[in-house]
Amino acid sequence: MTIVALIVAAGRGTRLGASRPKPFVPLAGVPILARAVAPFAAHPRITRIVIVSADPAAAATLLGEAPRRFVFTLGGDRRQDSVRRGLQAMGEADLVLVHDAARPLVSRRIIDRVIEAALVEGAAVPAIAVVDTVKRRAPDGTVVATLSRDDLRLAQTPQGFRADLLRSAYARAEQERFPGTDDASLVERAGGRVMLVEGSPRNLKITTSADLVLAEALLAAWEEDGDGAATS
Repeated sequence: MTIVALIVAAGRGTRLGASRPKPFVPLAGVPILARAVAPFAAHPRITRIVIVSADPAAAATLLGEAPRRFVFTLGGDRRQDSVRRGLQAMGEADLVLVHDAARPLVSRRIIDRVIEAALVEGAAVPAIAVVDTVKRRAPDGTVVATLSRDDLRLAQTPQGFRADLLRSAYARAEQERFPGTDDASLVERAGGRVMLVEGSPRNLKITTSADLVLAEALLAAWEEDGDGAATS
């Protein structure tokens, strides 16, 4: 069984307001990319790690002397283009986990859940419940409806797929010029069945400077209570 982790790290991080690409910004002294890669590099079932970056050479240097199972490749203009390039570079695989480097606090437990569900169902996505009230907005700014939260979930990464299923979904999306909001949306559109597994609020996506502050606070809390990101 060949399981590949595809780490998407080609974002510029404009909304973060940093002077360098977001994956290279330090989070509590360690680059965001390094923190995102670490749980996958330490996972015994991950065969290969593909890192898609706007600067592959810089990414390789940042991670130090990467093992032979690391592959670095150039990203595209959109996230979807970057994932497609990663799929082209990853070689043969049975299962692929697509993860955003902007989520540097992913836990070993979430990775395990995604792997197990994807092996059974073919596709799996970690997700968390919606806690805020959700309203549908009209073009004029008025409320059209208040949605029930019971069946709503917020998707996270890593999203796991049978490699052939994801490659087929990406090929169809490219042919039909369909821009998906995440990898699972392409699989869903191609008729695939996607299973939701339990994610975690800790697995946050760093987009703004406020997110960076929150991530640093979470890391500090883990150090205080002994509950590290690799096991939460």
